[in-house]
Amino acid sequence: MADTLISSFGARRSVYQLSAETDLSITRLEEIIRKALLTVPSAFNTQSTRIVVLVGDHHHKLWDIVKAAVAPFVSGDQATSTNAKIQGFRGAYATILFFEDPAPYEPLGSFKMYADKFEGWREQASGMHQFLIWSALALEGVGGNLQHYNPLIDDEVKKAWSINSNWKLLAQLVIGKPVGDAPAVKEKKPVEDRYVIHS
Repeated sequence: MADTLISSFGARRSVYQLSAETDLSITRLEEIIRKALLTVPSAFNTQSTRIVVLVGDHHHKLWDIVKAAVAPFVSGDQATSTNAKIQGFRGAYATILFFEDPAPYEPLGSFKMYADKFEGWREQASGMHQFLIWSALALEGVGGNLQHYNPLIDDEVKKAWSINSNWKLLAQLVIGKPVGDAPAVKEKKPVEDRYVIHS
């Protein structure tokens, strides 16, 4: 059982060549996201992860925002390659935005010894949601790649979709139908150097 679960996670790759064509319905995408939100744990059961899905024109608008936000920081060949990369993201099917809401942690203010850990715990919860949803979509035949144009785009994104100003944008998962050759399996460092068991 455990081997099957781990193998399923191994199906996830960073796929950058994506098209807007997909057999994944909005209903199925919503079902996967809802199940992830009900499954992934969080510190003190705060359930602070927030997800916004942008499809169609909304997805295109996001990447137009990214392109405009990045433009002042690139020029020449770098601008050309950056714009091509962003255009590739824009040509995919959808983008899943992962936010964290600090509000559920407010009742925990009395736990002074943990207060400096709250932000880290929120990011851990978001990371688990990102990994589960990304892996689940890979099993559905949907490719994806994770981007981090935050905080550069935060204000414009919140304004464009009337998102709570207190939410913190952490990642953007671009999804679509994989195009071309499958991405190569990346080299892994020896696991013997990465864990210790005392028994």
